[in-house]
Amino acid sequence: MTETVALKIVQRIASELTVQPRQVTATIQLLDEGATVPFIARYRKEVTGNLDDTQLRNLEERLLYLRELEDRRATILSSVEEQGKLTDPLRVAIEGADSKQVLEDLYLPYKPKRRTRAQIAREAGLEPLALALLADPKLDPATEAVAYVNAEKGVADTKAALDGARDILSEQFGETADLLGKLRDYLFNQGVVSSRVVEGKETEEGEKFRDYYDYAETIKTIPSHRALALFRGRNAGILMTKLGLGEELDAQVPHPGETLIAQRFSIENLGRPADKWLSDVCRWCWRVKVQPHIENELLTQLRDEAEHEAIRVFARNLKDLLLAAPAGPKAVIGLDPGLRTGVKVAVVDRTGKLLTTDTIYPHEPRRDWDGSLARLARIAASTQAELISIGNGTASRETDRLASELIARHPELKLQKIVVSEAGASIYSASEFAAKEFPDLDVTLRGAVSIARRLQDPLAELVKIEPKAIGVGQYQHDVNQRELARSLDAVVEDCVNAVGVDANTASVALLARVSGLNATLARNIVDFRDAHGPFPSRDHLRKVPRLGDKTFELAAGFLRINGGDNPLDCSSVHPEAYPVVERILSKINRQASEVLGNRDALAGLSPAEFADERFGLPTVRDILAELEKPGRDPRPEFKTATFRDGVEKISDLSAGMVLEGVVTNVAAFGAFIDIGVHQDGLVHVSALSTKFIKDPHEVVKAGQIVKVKVLEVDVKRQRIALTMRLDDDFTPGGPAAARNTSAGSTERNPGRSGAPRSNQRGREPEPAGGAMAAAFAKLKR
Repeated sequence: MTETVALKIVQRIASELTVQPRQVTATIQLLDEGATVPFIARYRKEVTGNLDDTQLRNLEERLLYLRELEDRRATILSSVEEQGKLTDPLRVAIEGADSKQVLEDLYLPYKPKRRTRAQIAREAGLEPLALALLADPKLDPATEAVAYVNAEKGVADTKAALDGARDILSEQFGETADLLGKLRDYLFNQGVVSSRVVEGKETEEGEKFRDYYDYAETIKTIPSHRALALFRGRNAGILMTKLGLGEELDAQVPHPGETLIAQRFSIENLGRPADKWLSDVCRWCWRVKVQPHIENELLTQLRDEAEHEAIRVFARNLKDLLLAAPAGPKAVIGLDPGLRTGVKVAVVDRTGKLLTTDTIYPHEPRRDWDGSLARLARIAASTQAELISIGNGTASRETDRLASELIARHPELKLQKIVVSEAGASIYSASEFAAKEFPDLDVTLRGAVSIARRLQDPLAELVKIEPKAIGVGQYQHDVNQRELARSLDAVVEDCVNAVGVDANTASVALLARVSGLNATLARNIVDFRDAHGPFPSRDHLRKVPRLGDKTFELAAGFLRINGGDNPLDCSSVHPEAYPVVERILSKINRQASEVLGNRDALAGLSPAEFADERFGLPTVRDILAELEKPGRDPRPEFKTATFRDGVEKISDLSAGMVLEGVVTNVAAFGAFIDIGVHQDGLVHVSALSTKFIKDPHEVVKAGQIVKVKVLEVDVKRQRIALTMRLDDDFTPGGPAAARNTSAGSTERNPGRSGAPRSNQRGREPEPAGGAMAAAFAKLKR
């Protein structure tokens, strides 16, 4: 890539992100040298001008797109030049194209393609006829066509000659870049996406798409979740979708698309001999060549944008879940609920080490309730467990009641119980990682271990599971899997490095997410640790095989050594900045161990006094903040939700109930809340707050504990409509219900589609359409 092209990319990114070109240049250089976003955001603030991790991720994404754009531009210029058709105006247009779409429009006439009808017509010598009629509409088409009839060339009569001329002009019109842009813009601004049920598909299989059996919405306003539902229905063969103008147009009146084509080539119907023929060419061009092409493009664009939004929602929810409050170093009993197969029990100690496992059968069909209580009591006493972590799958509430009775019968055990999401637990159980970690443990018991550990430290445990399997996404199986994986991996990387990792206790899975490390290096660290004992210092990490200077630079600041030789190794201060700390300690005449966590010892210090050419004010400020609170965890304080006794299944709910629950998923249309009945309820975006909310993330996030009021319960369809507007006067069928019921009961938690469980939470989401639209209409009124 030339220096000029590189500069153009820098200037464009700077303009889009509203930052200085020098910041972009510096960041690109760091990325090209192999630096990670977490490392750049945390330890290279002076270099980038204090760009944060969100800006850096956006910059990285745009850099990838623009470099791909420039590579494609170079390929197109080379191709057209090889054909001998690269004129100066065309070169200027190609070099000025600012998107892949515009670039492809310009390349369309020169793109190698299969032999077309227009090419066949040109080979038959019909191009002069087409150009003559376009240039002079006073000519009579039938008369002019006589001279081009030639059976040997496949032109049997004047109709065949005029059809060939029409094909030539249609291709010319349909490959005119500026015209395509106008037509695309028109259809995007005015177009309506509609769907109909395929005849004979009004079956049980198609029932979940019934809101789309007769549906229409402007393409500009259709939200991502409804777009993805439409495409899912189409792919399933249940829906037919199309993009039009929302109504059948009069066949005698030119379509707006035809009119735009005619205007572009100065075609008017003035009663001249060729005017009608040219108008028919415009109609043919629109209906046969251009409209299907643009319709497909715009529907693809709609899907791409919907997928991008779905991936963004998934990434945001995943971040909230990964950064959920940890219970901390406490011994935990993990209960993986089940009926016929029993409740799997696993106990881990304060460090997450597995102590013991068991299986109890308190529920149907064995109903060994008292025996199960006795065994759990013995286990709790012998392991000194403090917490009970209960998976939220099948038989969760029944198992939760068992734990409640255990706590009531044995207050001396001082146990607390918490219901946690078990999404992805079975994925972990059957994974290669779990097999290596517990080679002799039955697969069914590994899930209970995961349930116990994810209460201690959600981040450390969930990194062992493929992010897609955690189940906090929106139509996650329908989106581009490569883009989804790339986005979610970035979220996991950012979360792990924001919290930091204990190098002496972390698993391979957690270490592999540290800046600069990969699975091989993570395994080398654990193997070295197992062979030589705990690392006494960060510098000792350099002895790990294949962990070179560059890797150490990228990783060291995020790795913690607790109780090691150097007190600073337990902080996020990078080893390269230890000289700055030494100057600070020299100034106040203290030891590092005396200063860490001692705000008074650092009072009155000026960051500017310790800044130099390499470490500027941002870094010094970070160092001082870290010395005040070394190894500070950005995650919130651990809290638990309390489900109401006696409310264990959806039939126990009634309108007006106020309950406590946990946000399990946040989608574009609202938030799903686990209220302890095995089926999440939906708080529509309109019911999240008394003020207008555009994005549900403004109010809630995954893992948050909230209070909700039940608006409506549809037991047959397993739908629960909730509201967080607790002060609303509620009357069934009244204003509050009208605002939320339709919308709230039409969606099913899309994130649950990834949960590998047989309960209600594991079903695929049902789409929303008519009912949701009705709710919005009521809100607007």
